[in-house]
Amino acid sequence: MDDNTLATYRNKKIGFVFQAFNLLPKTSVFENVELPLLYDDKAFGKNGDRVNAALAAVEMSHRTTYLSNQLSGGEKQRVAIARALVNDPEIIFADEPTGNLDSKSGLQVMSILQELNDAGRTIILVTHETFTAEHAKRILRMTDGRIVADELVRSRRRAEGEDFLK
Repeated sequence: MDDNTLATYRNKKIGFVFQAFNLLPKTSVFENVELPLLYDDKAFGKNGDRVNAALAAVEMSHRTTYLSNQLSGGEKQRVAIARALVNDPEIIFADEPTGNLDSKSGLQVMSILQELNDAGRTIILVTHETFTAEHAKRILRMTDGRIVADELVRSRRRAEGEDFLK
């Protein structure tokens, strides 16, 4: 594929959630989530519905007009997840999505990612945190760029039906 084809593929099929959020600081929550849609000519005119649906999925509809620099860390990460969802991707890559968050916000983010996975989305998550990894169905452990363990797990929390937000 050429560069343009690859860029289009990534925009439509893959969502990215970054540890540092990568939100535009003086831009509204709505505009931050809308950004990936601006590269899709076919989405023109439908952006509002798609952005609002993505924000509703992460319980951030009440903050659409806020600037991203007015949000807490947990709220910023939820907006980043909404931005990753707005193009309805098949795969979401999440790089340390709880790394900059307190434990309560981290649990909320992991709950959202689990709901997305339970609904059929593939989530590929990179973490150094054991607690975060415990939410996975499969864990690949790497050392120096090589896979050293491949575990199919049934998370204790999933098995026990524990409510993550308690």
